[in-house]
Amino acid sequence: MDSLNSLMDGFGTALTPINLLWAAIGVLLGTAIGVLPGIGPAMAVALLLPVTYGLQPTGAFIMFAGIYYGAMFGGSTTSILLNTPGESAAVVAAMEGHPMAKAGRGAQALAAAAIGHFAGGMIGTILLVVLAPAVAALAVDIGAPDYFAIMVLAFIAVTSVLGSSRIRGLASLLIGLTIGLVGLDQMTGQSRLTFGSLELADGVDVVIVAVGLFAIGEALWVAAHLRRGGAEAIPVGRPWLGKADVRRTWKSWLRGPLIGFPFGAIPAGGAEIPTFLSYVTEKRLSKHKDEFGKGAIEGVAGPESAASASAAGTLVSMLTLGLPTTAVAAVMLAAFQQYGIQPGPLLFEREPELVWGLIASLFVGMVLLLALNLPLAPLWAKLLRIPRPYLYAGILFFASVGAYAVGGEALDLVVLLIIGLLGFGMRRYGLPVLPAVIGVILGPAAEQQLRRALQISDGSVSGLVNTPFSIAVYAIVVLLLTWPLLRPLLRKLPFLRRGAAS
Repeated sequence: MDSLNSLMDGFGTALTPINLLWAAIGVLLGTAIGVLPGIGPAMAVALLLPVTYGLQPTGAFIMFAGIYYGAMFGGSTTSILLNTPGESAAVVAAMEGHPMAKAGRGAQALAAAAIGHFAGGMIGTILLVVLAPAVAALAVDIGAPDYFAIMVLAFIAVTSVLGSSRIRGLASLLIGLTIGLVGLDQMTGQSRLTFGSLELADGVDVVIVAVGLFAIGEALWVAAHLRRGGAEAIPVGRPWLGKADVRRTWKSWLRGPLIGFPFGAIPAGGAEIPTFLSYVTEKRLSKHKDEFGKGAIEGVAGPESAASASAAGTLVSMLTLGLPTTAVAAVMLAAFQQYGIQPGPLLFEREPELVWGLIASLFVGMVLLLALNLPLAPLWAKLLRIPRPYLYAGILFFASVGAYAVGGEALDLVVLLIIGLLGFGMRRYGLPVLPAVIGVILGPAAEQQLRRALQISDGSVSGLVNTPFSIAVYAIVVLLLTWPLLRPLLRKLPFLRRGAAS
């Protein structure tokens, strides 16, 4: 009941005219930028992060929520019409949505995706309302050793799950941790990696890192690999679903959140794994298995619902523990830090208006997303015709303006360019970007918690594993590290071989 009362107060905040305006602007901007080829939700949020600097925190994060969900919908539009996923989570939408579009059913594919986002977002946000306060209440008792263990788990999980190899994931994480070291030591005041520059004494701003790695790096990478003309978008009419389509998709819309939400809430979960799991589930349960690969509407509805629910799941970890589990959550955490707000167990007590206004705005944003984007789908399709040179020149321009607005220093533009080139190089050699961003954001916090835990235990390393919670977390870390070695051994066990043979 306390959560319900708080949510009602949140609706009072979210439904004020000015916050409704920010939510609508966020949905429209997020969709407009997310629908452009090669731009995913993380890049859209990073690109628009400086736009919110003049807003109050509540209005800014309500706008962010709209940008997040709008960019996710825009990414699925690009996948369906151009077969060009803006992010890995939209790959599954292209697998079935693009064949539907080529067969003249692009309108139905877009409608299935939009309603899937709506259903998944609604169910996921309801689970967020139920679970987040309970997780925050439990997290209040977590000490420095436990927090450090959780951050180690986040580091290991994100390097193990993402990328083509663990070595590349670890290399990306180390790059992020190194960037996080720039500036003055919080405890001793000693300068680190500043190269004698006073401007770097405060460290590299997380916004510049996020914009550089995502926006600049991705723009340079995609522009370097796309032909000048680009692909032609498939025309689409007004999105709609017939009765037969609804009968085939309504169960998929409801199953998606059950898969997507849990994966969004765990470290390095994100939407990639649950979208593929949802796709496999729908393929197994479908009565039209022969259509998969040729344009099965269930293969669009289920994964898109799972992706939207996973977005709500990421907010559980971010708001209650301060842990970003996806690239978008990492950028949003950077936005919280810009306002001097630290997400964590006490956030629900210290900033109840902000938190519950943000959660309530998710419901409002879902309704706006469906109401605005279904009629505007043909307009979004026309945005795909923007010439690629103009598109990426615009991205570089707005990213530079946003980075300069952070501190008003010319050095920020130099740092932005260097980090952008670094992001380009990381993509060139197959290094995932997310571990680097999480390293920049969580690195200083992990160092602080490590030092705090060692101070409490008078420098004894045993102080890092002196609680049942930290021991359990480190056991999970060991399992993640040793699983590639254990998996072949488990397959050789006699009872597992017999089970596989039967």
